[in-house]
Order: sequence, then C-alpha cells, then structure tokens
Amino acid sequence: MESLYFISAARSAVGLIRNGNEDGALTHPQLIAVADGMGGHAGGEVASAIALKTLADRSAVFTDVDIDKDSADDYFNSTIDEIDGALKVASDEDPALSGLGTTLTALFIRDNQAVLLHVGDSRAYRIRGASIEQLSVDHTVMQELLAAGTITQADVAEHPQRSMLTQALMGSQTLSIGLHIFDLKEGDRFILCSDGLSGVLTDKEIKTLVKSQSPNDAVAALVDATYINGAPDNVTIIVADVADVADVAPDQTTIEFFGTAAP
Repeated sequence: MESLYFISAARSAVGLIRNGNEDGALTHPQLIAVADGMGGHAGGEVASAIALKTLADRSAVFTDVDIDKDSADDYFNSTIDEIDGALKVASDEDPALSGLGTTLTALFIRDNQAVLLHVGDSRAYRIRGASIEQLSVDHTVMQELLAAGTITQADVAEHPQRSMLTQALMGSQTLSIGLHIFDLKEGDRFILCSDGLSGVLTDKEIKTLVKSQSPNDAVAALVDATYINGAPDNVTIIVADVADVADVAPDQTTIEFFGTAAP
C-alpha cells in the first residue's frame, strides 16, 4: 500500500448573526486543522490566525519524510506550547487583545495513522462505512456534566453554561494535552468543524448530508444547512477523504488557509 493522504475541501463562513469571522482552517495532504477564536472580534481573529500559522510553520518539520514517528509526534504535540507562547506575546504587546484565545483541532497523517491534537470544542469526526464517530472530546463544562451523569443530552441546549470551555489556548501556558492516535483506512472520511456546525446539526444530520458526496459538495451542503438553521455563529468545516495517492509529494505541496488565517 502506498502512503495515505488527505483529499480535502474546506470553507469558513461568517454566519447570519456575527459581524466578523473569528474561525480559520488549513488543509494540506498530511495535515488538516480548524481553530475557533475568542476574546472579542479582533482578539478572536488574531488568536485563531496565530494558532494556524504556527501549526503551518512547524508542519515542515513533523511532515518531513525523514523524521521518525516519535519525533514527529513530539514536535506536533509541542505546537501547543509554541502557540500558547505566541498568544501571550501578542496579548502582552497589545492590551486590546487581552483575553484572546482559540480552540485548535488538528489531524496529522503519519505512518498511515491519524494523530489528533485537540484543545477546546472544535470537533473531529470520522465516517467509516455507515457509522459516524466523534473522535475528539469537547473540553467544556457540558461534557464534564454529561460524563458525570449530572445532566442528560436533552438538557444541553437550554443550559446556561453550554458554551463554557474548560480548556483553550489563551497564553496561560498551563495546558497538558496528549495526542490521540487512530488507525486509517482508505475511504475513511474525516470532518473537522467549529461549533458553528456541531452546535446546529446533530451527528446523524451531518452524516446524512455528506453521504455519497464529494468533499466540495459535502462542505457546501453542511454550510447551507447551518444557514437554513439560522447560522448563529461562525462556521468552519473541513471534509477530508483518506486516499492512497502515490503521486502526492507532501514536500511539494502548499498549505491552504481559510477564514481568518488567510494571508
């Protein structure tokens, strides 16, 4: 089997309520990521852009074909500290950015496995066959209450703390985030998204909308569905299929940015 790569489509949209877009995304044959900024319009835009551009810069090392698996994973994981440090510098240099922060959900293909780096509530899903599985675990008060059995899923929509994060990149340098590794099969489909999608559509609705569609058409269908349902937040979506593509050379490809991270 040849090496496996992502064939991706992405889109970042403002939605119907917000005045600006604090989300961003990037795609590459070996790396996909979504970031959802916070801290006011300016702060959120800056934070998500810093996260994605830092990840893109470091990807030249951890996607290098000559780096060993453990070193690649360590360097990928340490991106969290690099981003957090950059956010602190940005906040210290500009008081208007005080309180800035961002989520980050990134998937990196190496050694024909998918490595997940995740902070916050932007999600990673995998569709394999007829099943959809959420690979990320939300770092939210709601998730902790659900795990403890204090509330049920039916309580989430009306709960006053439904949007409160328990972990995010905010320049605090107190995070301890581990990687999660998943097996890959040709034909797997991954969806990375900000909560502008997952907060509006159920997992079942997401799976139904992307079934038997190309990545581009799947992204369009998901964005359209959020707008039909009121699009109360920015929405950023990547749909990436895993393919055995022998002629894709990662060192010869460029990273594409979407949303706030776009140059």
